[in-house]
Amino acid sequence: MSNSGSGHLLKTAGINPVDANAALWLARREHESWNDADQAALDAWLSEASLHKVTYLRLRDAWTRADRLAALRGPGGAQKAHEVHKQKGLTTIRIAIICVAAVALASAAGLYLYISYPRDTTYATPIGGREVVALFDGSQVELNTDTVIRVSANTQNRFVTLEKGEAYFQVRHDAQHPFVVDAFGHRVTDLGTEFVVRGDANRIEVALVEGRARIDSTSNVAAHSVILAPGDVATATGASIAVTKKQETSLADQLAWRQGLLIFDNTTLSDVAAEFNRYNKRKVIIADAATARLSIMGKFPVNDVSLFGRVAKAVLGVRVEARDDEIVISR
Repeated sequence: MSNSGSGHLLKTAGINPVDANAALWLARREHESWNDADQAALDAWLSEASLHKVTYLRLRDAWTRADRLAALRGPGGAQKAHEVHKQKGLTTIRIAIICVAAVALASAAGLYLYISYPRDTTYATPIGGREVVALFDGSQVELNTDTVIRVSANTQNRFVTLEKGEAYFQVRHDAQHPFVVDAFGHRVTDLGTEFVVRGDANRIEVALVEGRARIDSTSNVAAHSVILAPGDVATATGASIAVTKKQETSLADQLAWRQGLLIFDNTTLSDVAAEFNRYNKRKVIIADAATARLSIMGKFPVNDVSLFGRVAKAVLGVRVEARDDEIVISR
């Protein structure tokens, strides 16, 4: 079977290509000539991208509800709908018409999700914890150590508030329902994006991995909006937003926590200690200013402060005193 004719009709109708393909697959599957080869082709298309699967399932659900509505209209309604789906020799035009109606129903179903989604859902990780949260719209948020987010939605927008910590966002773009992250007096708006946000009461840092995003100040109306491109890292305070460009490898190192690692490149011991202390209850203490200024390179598991202490002693010649709840490093 070919999707080309129906696909062209749906594209000219102004329907999103992914929605169009999902609708055509669903229409084809209702035809009695559907076989194992067709199922294999559908499975391959679904596996190409998570968006394909989410869209197809959303549309299938809308299609099922349409049959239920037909049944409610009167005796024999569901059977008649079933016969339409199964009728041999459905023309390309008739399939396209059914698909357009189904896509419209799917859009309504999507709107229902935004309306019915709980207004506030909180997710949190402990010190040293990490969690991937799948949101109702197909987006994902990966929470780093000691992080709290609050998720909500309405008919216009999808909202995430970063209350503390750091989170990596993989957003399913929906221009009709913008995805917005509020964090410590600033707002990040998805423009088709993967990005990471880290912050506290004094500042936030937004690193853009893919796509585009806009960052605005919600506490300083005079501040200008900034559009971020891949590799951009924005540091925002109450007074300003500054943007620097990072190499791909440097940005990958910054995100190594997603693999449970910390990567340092000529990083001062004071900064290394601060990073380790985010992930561990056993703290790294730098005893004096001279030791704090020493720098080190290396790759370490986020929860292995003992390994870091041994490496620092071997490479820098520092003294390392291990205690129950801390490791003290000095000259």
